Amino acid sequence: MPRYSLHQIAEIVNGSLIGNTNWQVTKIMFDSRKVFLPADTLFLAIDGVNRDGHQYIEPLYRKGVRIFMVEKPAIDFKIHCPEAGFIQVENSLRALQFLATHHRNQLPFPLIGITGSNGKTIVKEWIVKLIEGDKKTVRSPRSFNSQLGVPLSLWMMDEASELGIVEAGISLPGEMKRIEQCLLPEIGIMTNIGQAHQENFESLEQKLDEKLSLFEHSEIILYNGDHQRVKAAIENRYPNKKILTCGGSLECDLQLIQCQEENDSTRMVMRWKTQKIEVLLPFTGSVAVENMLLSALAVLHVGTRLVDLPERITQLQPVAMRLEQKEGINNCLLIDDAYNSDITSLELALDFLNQMGAKKGLSKTLILSDIFQSGLSEVELYHKVNQLVQEKGVDRFIGIGPSIYKALKGINAYRTPEDFMHHFSLNSFKNEAILLKGSRSFSFERISALLEQKRHKTTLEINLNALADNVNFFRGLLQPQTKLLAMVKAFSYGSGSFEIANLLQHQNVDYLGVAFADEGIELRQAGITLPIIVMNPEISSFPMMLQYYLEPEIYSFQILESFAQATDRQGLSEIGIHIKVDTGMNRLGFLKDDIDALIIKLKRYPSLYVKSVFSHLAGSDEAVHDDFTRQQIVDFELACQKLREGLGYSFIRHTLNSAGIERFPEAQFEMVRLGIGMYGIGAKYSDHLEQVTALKSYVSQLKKVPAGATIGYGRQGLASKDLTIAIVPVGYADGLDRRLSQGVGHVLINGQKAPIIGNICMDMCMADVTGLDVAEGAGVELFGDSYTISDMAADIHTIPYEILTGISRRVKRIYYWE
Repeated sequence: MPRYSLHQIAEIVNGSLIGNTNWQVTKIMFDSRKVFLPADTLFLAIDGVNRDGHQYIEPLYRKGVRIFMVEKPAIDFKIHCPEAGFIQVENSLRALQFLATHHRNQLPFPLIGITGSNGKTIVKEWIVKLIEGDKKTVRSPRSFNSQLGVPLSLWMMDEASELGIVEAGISLPGEMKRIEQCLLPEIGIMTNIGQAHQENFESLEQKLDEKLSLFEHSEIILYNGDHQRVKAAIENRYPNKKILTCGGSLECDLQLIQCQEENDSTRMVMRWKTQKIEVLLPFTGSVAVENMLLSALAVLHVGTRLVDLPERITQLQPVAMRLEQKEGINNCLLIDDAYNSDITSLELALDFLNQMGAKKGLSKTLILSDIFQSGLSEVELYHKVNQLVQEKGVDRFIGIGPSIYKALKGINAYRTPEDFMHHFSLNSFKNEAILLKGSRSFSFERISALLEQKRHKTTLEINLNALADNVNFFRGLLQPQTKLLAMVKAFSYGSGSFEIANLLQHQNVDYLGVAFADEGIELRQAGITLPIIVMNPEISSFPMMLQYYLEPEIYSFQILESFAQATDRQGLSEIGIHIKVDTGMNRLGFLKDDIDALIIKLKRYPSLYVKSVFSHLAGSDEAVHDDFTRQQIVDFELACQKLREGLGYSFIRHTLNSAGIERFPEAQFEMVRLGIGMYGIGAKYSDHLEQVTALKSYVSQLKKVPAGATIGYGRQGLASKDLTIAIVPVGYADGLDRRLSQGVGHVLINGQKAPIIGNICMDMCMADVTGLDVAEGAGVELFGDSYTISDMAADIHTIPYEILTGISRRVKRIYYWE
C-alpha cells in the first residue's frame, strides 16, 4: 500500500488542513461499516444523494479513526474529534480522483483498462491467470469499477508490479471521462456492447462512444473483430490508433479457426501471426469463447508465449467461485476463495471474514497457501501477511506450501495440501468462520470438500450482479428525486434476507421493507443500518421494534394507540410511523372515511410523526384493471392531501409496486416499492431484466424402465415404451410444486429438455431422458435462464411469487458475482 502524509494529500487535492496534521495515510475507506483497522485509515466523507458520510465521522472517531476528508466545514467536527486531522475539500469524490491520478502517475508499469457491457471481470481475472509466471500483476478488486472504485483500485497499487489491470464501468453519460483521467491506460480492451445500463443512454451508439472515452490516451486497443458495431465505432473514433483484434474473421490478429464443444469443454484451434495452436477451454458457450479470446489476445500482446497458453487455458476456473459461502462442519462457516492468492485480495477477503465472523458470532480462521508474484522477498511478504493476520484479528492461521511453511517455521503449517489433509484433525474446527485463500495450483477445493457440511446437493443460486443490475434498471425508470424502498420480506422472496439486504444497502436504496418484526431484528443484528419498515407489526413486538429502530406500518386505530403507548412508556419522542391507506385492495389500512378521525388521533400523540403514507395497488400488472388502478391513485392523492392539510406538514408518499413502476410512471410520488422486479420478473420490461435465481441439482441415478411398467407413487407414470429415466433429488419438500408432475413440467440436463414423469415425491422427482446424452452426476437445472420462474409459474397457472417463495430453506443458497 502507498503511504502519504496529510500535507502531501492536501497539496495534491488542493484541500485545507485542519486539526492534527501529523498523520500518515495508507488506506482509504468510504464505507463506515468496513473500517475494521482504523490506524492510518483516511475516511472519505461523501455527501451523496441518498446518504451523507459526514454523519459517521464521530462514530468512526470513537472507533479509532483519526483522519478524515470532508466536504462540510471541518471546524464543525473538530470539537468532538480533538485528535483528528481533516482535509477539507469542495468535493470528496473529485479529490479522491485527483489523488488517484497523482498516484497513478508514480506507477512505473503500464495499465490495462477494460470496459464493455459484460465480461469485464472475467476477462480481467483470466488475464491474470494466463499471464501468471510471466509478469507480476496487480488488478482492481472485483466490482471496483465505478467513479469511486477505480480511484480506490489505483490507490491500492504499489511500485513492485510489472502490469496493472483495472476494469471500468459506467451507468451515466460523462462518467468515463473522469475515470479515464485517473486511469490513463496504455492498453485498452473493449469486451462488447449490450443493454446493461441502457436506460440512461439515448442509444447503444451513445453508450458505446462513452465507453470508448476510456481509450483517449491509450497506445493500443484490443477488441473482438467480429463485433461490427464495436469495430466501426473504434475505427471511426480512433482511426490512427494501433489495434489488435480477435475473432473468427480472417483479418483478426488472433483468429479462431475451429471451435467444437466436447462435453463440458470447448476445443479450439487458433492462429496468432504465423503460428497455429490447439487449446481446450474448460467451458462451453460463445460467451466463454469470446472472453477467452480477448484474454489470450491481451497476454500475447504483453509477451506471453503462444506455446504456454494451452496448459494455462485448461486451468481456467469460473470467476464466480471466489468468496463462495458454504455451511461447514461443526457449525462452521466456510468462505471459499480457493481461486487465487495475492496480498491485495487477501486484505479484502480478511475484511469479509471479519464481517461474517462478527455477524455469526464465530471465531476467525485463515487457511492460506503460498503467495506467488508478489514482488516482495519471502521475508517481506510473509512479514506483511503476519501483520495483516494480527491487524484483522484472525484467531487461527494455518499455512500451506513450502514457502509459508518455512516462514512459519513449521508451526501450524504444512508443506502440501496432502500433508494438511493427512495430519490435521478436521474435528478441531468448531464454531469458526474459515477463510480458504489459495493460489489455484494448490487445489484448495479438495480441502473445501472436506470442510463443507455434507448436505442436500440441491442449490438455489443467486446472481448478485443480476440483482444489482435489475435494481439499477428500475432506478433508471425513476425521477432523480424519487426514493426507492426495496422489499425483503419472506426471506427476501426465498433468496436469503441478510445477503440480499446487504447488497441493497450497498446499492444505496433508501428503505427496506419486511413483513414482520423478527425479520427486521435479524437484519439489524447482522449489521444492516438502512431504515426498515415493518409491514405487519404485532403489538407484542413493539418494544423490540423500538429497541432496534424499526418503523411500523400503522393500519388501524388499535395499532396506532398501542404503538403510541409503547413509545410513551419508554419516554421516546419523534418516532417515525408509516400510515397505510386502503384504496381498494380491501386488506389492511384506513379507509377514506377514517381520515378525519385519524388526523385527530395523530395530533394527540406528539411523540409520533408520519414519515410516509402509502397504499397498495390491487391490479397494476394487468391492463384490464387500469381504470381501477388509476382510480386508486386518485383516491390515494386525495387521502394524502387531506392528511397533509390536517397535520400541517408533508411526508413521503408511495403506492407503486414493481409492476406499477413499469406501467404508471406518473404516480411515482416521493418513493416507490420494488419487490419481485429485483428478481427479473416484470410486467412490461421483462426483456430488459436479468434472471437472478437458478434452482439446480444433479442426476443421482439413471434407470432403465421396460414398456408397461409404472413410475412413482400412485403408479401415475406409465412407460409406453422402454424408457431411461433420471432420478433427481428434488421434491415438493424442496419447493418443487407437485402440479409439475406427469409431464406438466420439465427439467434441463446438459441443456436438454427432459419432461417430469410420474408424480413428484417429497424428496425427489423422475425425468424421462430416453434418447438424451445424460450421465449420472450430470447437472440439472429446474429453473433458471432457459426455463424461467415465469415459465414454470405459467405451466401450473400460478404466479412467480409462489414459485420463488416456496423454495425450502433446506435448499442451500449460493450467492455469487459474475
